[in-house]
This record gives sequence, structure tokens and C-alpha cells, in this order.
Amino acid sequence: MAEELLGCWKLVSSDNFDGYLKELGVNMATRMFVGTLKPEVHICKNGDKWSIKTVSSFQTTDVCFKLNEEFSEITPDKRKCKITVTLDNNGLKETQKWDDKETTITRTVENGQMITICKCGDVTCRRVYTRA
Repeated sequence: MAEELLGCWKLVSSDNFDGYLKELGVNMATRMFVGTLKPEVHICKNGDKWSIKTVSSFQTTDVCFKLNEEFSEITPDKRKCKITVTLDNNGLKETQKWDDKETTITRTVENGQMITICKCGDVTCRRVYTRA
């Protein structure tokens, strides 16, 4: 269940994150810097309200939402998005839409690790987190 995601997670590995950021339109200097970060992700739930807080030495973001309800958000890379988060295969699927483009970020727990799959166009990134 998605409740397995609740708690604090620390990034331990990342595959093709630079390619994903490039597909989003993030400039090279920012990609190089952000690619070195090892963020913590805190996932909380209070009633029907969820929060995904990402903490790094660069910045902290906190996205609060209710499942299946679209909301507007400016992402850390400055995209003005319409975002919807849904339950998907016992995890959370976040869909971001902007300028006729779309990306999805799915978070599931496998073997005690949080697996985050980011897709934009033909580019896929896989990030693995362990409990902090």
C-alpha cells in the first residue's frame, strides 16, 4: 500500500537523472550541481492530505496535496505545472503537466527501498532511496 512510503528516505543511487533533467529543459550548470546532491525525502499523511518534502543542501521543497485533486505548483526548476497525484500499483504516481508537456514520477516500495521512476518523453530515470 502507499502507506509503506510514509517516513524519511535518503537517496543512495540514481540512474539517468541528468538525462531526465535535460529532457525537462534544465540548463547544464544546474544539472551538474543538482546531480551531486543526495536529498532526503519525507513523505507524510494526515487524514486525506499528503506531503512530500524534499530536503537537500541546495533547497527544500514541500508539496502538499490530496489524491486525485489537481493543483498548481512551481517546480524547483521553475516550471509552472498542473499536478495530480494518484494511487498506482500500491504507490504514488505524480503527473506534472506544463506547456503541452508531461512528466510522471512514481514512487513505490520494493524490498524495503523506495524506488522512484521519473519519465519524460522517451527518457526514464530510476532513483533508489533507503530509510533514513
